[in-house]
Amino acid sequence: QVQLVESGGGLVQAGGSLRLSCAASGRAFSYYIMGWFRQAPGKEREFVAFISGSGGETVHVDSVKGRFTISRDNAKSTVYLQMNSLKPEDTAVYYCAADRRFAGKSVYAKDYDLWGQGTQVTVSS
Repeated sequence: QVQLVESGGGLVQAGGSLRLSCAASGRAFSYYIMGWFRQAPGKEREFVAFISGSGGETVHVDSVKGRFTISRDNAKSTVYLQMNSLKPEDTAVYYCAADRRFAGKSVYAKDYDLWGQGTQVTVSS
């Protein structure tokens, strides 16, 4: 059974950096569009970024452009989210997700059918 396991969250001061990892089991990883979402307390889950199966196309939400970078290593079945210049408003639980049904390059959580357990990122001011 395919699973996604995130790691790399933690507590960091504003202006700092973290790199999140999401390791996938299963053989078809390189076919899946992979996404990162986040959810802050009391707020809805928010799209952060997605990456195509080959890694050749990425999209980031405007609020993280220039600070966050999504990437993937298909040989390791892992997707990453490099987060630089972190701000207190980036505090949230971060989730990776896989689109295994080929819904398309989507910014909507409903189009991703496999989710990790989430990892907490807390940015102090």
